[in-house]
Amino acid sequence: MAVRHRLIRKPPADVWAVLSAPERYGEWVVGAAKAEVDRGQWPELGATLRYEIKIGPATLHNRTVVRRSEPITALELEADSGPLGTARIAMELRPWGGHTLLIFDEHPLRGAGGALHNGLLDLAQQVRHRVMLGRLARVCEGDEDPGRSAPGRPRPHKA
Repeated sequence: MAVRHRLIRKPPADVWAVLSAPERYGEWVVGAAKAEVDRGQWPELGATLRYEIKIGPATLHNRTVVRRSEPITALELEADSGPLGTARIAMELRPWGGHTLLIFDEHPLRGAGGALHNGLLDLAQQVRHRVMLGRLARVCEGDEDPGRSAPGRPRPHKA
């Protein structure tokens, strides 16, 4: 099981705004590309997100389903990586002195990921999560408008 935490120097509502923007997942999820809503309204219960994960020369076509959504508090997902199996990803957002303590918990549920789960894979996940949460913090902390519509689009200038 890989559990990590990160203090993000923005309030939970700002962090939630980034988590609620599926087009922004490529900015912070390691390896993710071309994220788009497949079904429902992200991140409502049952909504699904399609995206690609690049692992070296291989490209996986993944799908993630929202299993629990409590705005500004918790988001739990089930990621389906096809032949690699499924994983539970839980993110808890706790207010912490005007900032957010994000607790990130991921572990395999079914398939090869669960059957091959061991300490070495946990270590690799810890490294990946450290990078990913660092990216998420930079996206949230550097974003004056966390609900902006898409990466790369210019933001309106403030007078």
